Amino acid sequence: MENRSCFFTGHRNAPFDTLLIVKTGHVIIDLIENGVTDFYAGGAVGFDTFCEKLVISLKRKYTHIKLHLILPCSPEIQTAKWNDKQKEEYNKILNGADDKEIISENYSKDCMKKRNAKLASLGDICLCYFNENDSRSGTGQTVRMAQKSKKRIINMYNYSEE
Repeated sequence: MENRSCFFTGHRNAPFDTLLIVKTGHVIIDLIENGVTDFYAGGAVGFDTFCEKLVISLKRKYTHIKLHLILPCSPEIQTAKWNDKQKEEYNKILNGADDKEIISENYSKDCMKKRNAKLASLGDICLCYFNENDSRSGTGQTVRMAQKSKKRIINMYNYSEE
């Protein structure tokens, strides 16, 4: 099996309705049952957080899977403008992850881009929530990196049409 790793990227404002939650869960379980063992995520608010939490919960049943965090900068800096609930979720994810890599201790103008490039280089599959009308976003940048590298893209944006 060649596709052993998957990375997540997505918009902050994904509509976390029941359909998206259930379908994304089914996709991740299907990936696991077809050989994916390593999941990479960037610790961003929104779709990333949602997928990170899903993987952590699935580790109870699928004990062989791993969650690897690739963070753009130190957790304190990354979460500086987040609300208390977001910071609490982030800390739970940090504790539930198998490991973390910090691209740059301090925030820099390119630390997000470097994080996105690292995610795209590590994953065989890109599981995303990407609205193509918002292509100037970090999600758009990461999906384009994955496309350029001929990665398999699974876009949950169109989940309601399936």
